[in-house]
Amino acid sequence: MNSSSPGAPRTIVEYLNQLRTALRGADPALIQDALYDAEEHLRAELADQPGRNEATMLQHVVGSYGAPDEVADIYRDQEIKIQRAIRPPPVPRRRSLAGRFFGVAADPRTYGALFYMLLSLATGSLYFSWAVVGLSLSLSLSILIIGIPFIVLFFSSVRGLSLLEGRTVEALLGVRMPRRPAYPAQPGQSLFKRIGTMFTDARTWTTLFYMLLMLPLGIVYFTLAVTLLGVSLLLVLAPVALAIQDTGVANLFVDGRLMIDWGFGAHVPGWGEAIVLSFIGFLLMFISLHLVRGLGRLHGQLAKHLLVQRSSPE
Repeated sequence: MNSSSPGAPRTIVEYLNQLRTALRGADPALIQDALYDAEEHLRAELADQPGRNEATMLQHVVGSYGAPDEVADIYRDQEIKIQRAIRPPPVPRRRSLAGRFFGVAADPRTYGALFYMLLSLATGSLYFSWAVVGLSLSLSLSILIIGIPFIVLFFSSVRGLSLLEGRTVEALLGVRMPRRPAYPAQPGQSLFKRIGTMFTDARTWTTLFYMLLMLPLGIVYFTLAVTLLGVSLLLVLAPVALAIQDTGVANLFVDGRLMIDWGFGAHVPGWGEAIVLSFIGFLLMFISLHLVRGLGRLHGQLAKHLLVQRSSPE
């Protein structure tokens, strides 16, 4: 391919737009990674060859790096190979209702989602605090000369946390997220225009919204995970509690005895009731795992919608 070919890119912007068009329909996270890699490579080549203009440099680079459509095909092929390599072993599809119900325990994504829900209270508190403090200080310092640099640093940190959260979501929830920073919408801008782009980029504000949203979501996720699984485990262990109530650990129970109240008054349960409670706890545990996995999938899509840049060719 050479610069005289019809449709050949003559600037880095044109190359990136053609690459983005060639990747149309691919995962937005993959597009973001491909555009970032391409821009980084092309600008490095341009910096290494200061005597050449962009058109001449592109004519030379396309032969080694590849034309936009060729690069797009390479990224699609690599994505398939990478996803096959990192994807957990597929869970056998079960035909029976019981198999589908109990099969959730064999799905690795269930435990990834559970760990994410337990972790989300800490990460949600961190994100919320960072966003609130950063926005407050940005507004307070905006009237001073140090205000603009502080705001730029704050927004840059937000994008960094977005990338970190994306890696966490991909690792635990299995949703493809960017592995590179966001591709700038208009490469080649001056520093001040890039700062302006940071303010007007919708993804900056959706990321901040995500960080603020993570605190209430983290509280809900953590509470649900701990409560449902804790109650399930206690019910499952009801026969064990009944068996040890006459031992030295009886002081763990009310009045030294295991008590239960079905709404007709508290009483010491028999073995039949303990077994029923254990069965209820067993079912509740699997229902909880289904809920955890479902919430993990929903949150993965929420994170992808708010944290991944979706841009169209100029």
